[in-house]
Amino acid sequence: MLGAPGLGAVGLGAVGLGVVGLGAVGLVVVLAAALLALGGIPPAAGPDAPTGSVSVRSAAPSRPSTDPGPVLPALTGGRPPSGAGLVRRLGPVLADHRLGTAVGMSVVDVTTGDTLYSASTGARVPASTAKLATAAAALTVLGAGHRFRTTAVAGAGPGDVVLVGGGDPTLSVSVAGSYRGAAELTDLAAQVRRRLGHRPRRVLVDATLFTGADRAPGWDPDVRVNGDAAPITALMVDGGRTAPRYDRNRSRAPDLAAGTKFAQLLGLPASAVVRGRAAHGARLLGHVSSAPLASLVERMLGTSDNVVAEALGRQVALARHEPASFAGAATAIRTVLRGLGLPVRSLRMTDASGLSRADRLDPALLTAILRLAASRSRPELSSVYTGLPVAGYSGTLADRYRHGSARRAAGVLRAKTGALTGVQGLAGLVVDVDHRLLAFAVLANGGPDGAAATTAIDAVAATLAGCGCR
Repeated sequence: MLGAPGLGAVGLGAVGLGVVGLGAVGLVVVLAAALLALGGIPPAAGPDAPTGSVSVRSAAPSRPSTDPGPVLPALTGGRPPSGAGLVRRLGPVLADHRLGTAVGMSVVDVTTGDTLYSASTGARVPASTAKLATAAAALTVLGAGHRFRTTAVAGAGPGDVVLVGGGDPTLSVSVAGSYRGAAELTDLAAQVRRRLGHRPRRVLVDATLFTGADRAPGWDPDVRVNGDAAPITALMVDGGRTAPRYDRNRSRAPDLAAGTKFAQLLGLPASAVVRGRAAHGARLLGHVSSAPLASLVERMLGTSDNVVAEALGRQVALARHEPASFAGAATAIRTVLRGLGLPVRSLRMTDASGLSRADRLDPALLTAILRLAASRSRPELSSVYTGLPVAGYSGTLADRYRHGSARRAAGVLRAKTGALTGVQGLAGLVVDVDHRLLAFAVLANGGPDGAAATTAIDAVAATLAGCGCR
């Protein structure tokens, strides 16, 4: 079984907010055990964080009213549930008509890797649960500590400065931006002023690192207006938001918007900003770096950030020498997952965020990713777990699992949500009543009522949490 020594001086805030750098499965299990030891986390006010493609505010998750003691207990799991027991308990809740016409579920024992339950297998529209695939691929090829650089270089013309996007969607103007620990244009502008010694004449914006269309096939036409995503470019500020922490109606041209903000910091008007390209070997005037990739993954999973997901997909493409486009990202992610030995035969991705209705994957792929992330051989994948929202506590699950029978899963379930009109998804890990750590994934397509489907899928997960299921 999975061992988990106690951890000194670790508070529950680390569990809800995400812990960068937890390498081994034992640490992951300790976090789950801490939640279990509390008997579930008391519901706390959290950000307005609906699932999937719906916009999410950037407020930090709130903390529970009480924290556990300084040492978290080890998880002493009993026997895993039986297949027959799971069929008996899960069958009725999966048959709920509110879930829709096509429902699939996979349950895997994290300790042994055994598939305990598999129902209606086959590819489904995953919505934002697809971000688990993107996270695993990015962490595998780039590493948890990787950072993305935004640079400024001298332009070919006298007095020209070129702002070169490095594919960091979290770049901000200042510390008051949308993303904690983001690189800041204020710092970059100060470097440029010091090195130039005079006011530049013009700012050129170079977003050519990414190629192809700036929106994916299968995206709903209102994704930008609803704030679900901005046009994807290699240069943007605050994920393409028109103001920090304001998701609605994102910029039509995020690269020019970033250039305009940079020009203002250099004392130039918006009219001095044009698109251009940095010359090879151009003199470096300054650079700033993003937070580590592990932090970006935690943010992406916790708040279901579509723009971060698409940027990470393109970074995977670049690392795999594919075009940094939607198609290149999809090809690269599939290649990386196949190299990890994951079941990708039915995987079809047209984007990296799950916003596209053309995406398809099998719930068994999601449970395989989650189980691999718990492997001692893959410590770089630990932020897949630490980034998952906690039921009733953080991220896109902050306002769920607070009432009725669903409360049994509060604090003992971590999961990535997914939602599009007619699509509900949930994939993560749960500690059952016998203290067994289980990976699970439910994909439900065809439900006519989104709110009702959310309630029904939460009942599925709560049933699993409350299941000894012999």
